Amino acid sequence: MGDLYDAMSTQRAVRRLRPDPIPNDVIERVLQAACWAPTGGNTQPWRVVVVTDRAPKRALKAIYEPEWQRYSAGFMKMMSALPPEQLAKWERVAAAGDYLAEHLDEAPAILMFCANPAMMAITDAKLDRISMVGGGSVYPAVQNAMLACVEEGLGCTLTTLHCLREDDVKAALGIPDEWATVAMVPIGYPVGGGHGPTSRQPPRQLAYRNTFGTAWM
Repeated sequence: MGDLYDAMSTQRAVRRLRPDPIPNDVIERVLQAACWAPTGGNTQPWRVVVVTDRAPKRALKAIYEPEWQRYSAGFMKMMSALPPEQLAKWERVAAAGDYLAEHLDEAPAILMFCANPAMMAITDAKLDRISMVGGGSVYPAVQNAMLACVEEGLGCTLTTLHCLREDDVKAALGIPDEWATVAMVPIGYPVGGGHGPTSRQPPRQLAYRNTFGTAWM
């Protein structure tokens, strides 16, 4: 396999980050990778705020940490009936999430991705369900940035819990009213081993041939 497949197969959520600064040229390469992502109509309807100063990082921590605590408490309550070996896995995930929430302001950089719906061709806007197409012009850029982080030896993770208090986030970062926040990605050099082999369902469980439910292979 080539480097791209290696990056995709080892990219996992890295929530324990060192406070060591990231050189600007490294961040620039991560941002360039985001800019290469495809978007509907090639409009690039997203922007990213690279948060490196202590004051706005502290503001984001004050917003994010209580939302994480509420989310984690509810999630772990649901998981409490699992067998011990399965529960232990989620306890490790929760502990890593706790670390991120408690140390978010120490991450050397936080990428806050934003999008402007007025710049998007949202073809499912009138369907009788939650609109999802707009995200297709934003999340490829987020993924490109995260894959670049793997290449650069940076840990990263994607979270959207900040959206529960979007008005506060926009006030803290000076984001205009017409722009929505879509992803917060703290990045930094890992405390431990960082990225590694991922555990995901394979194509035989997620892919179909010609009609939904027909086995791919």
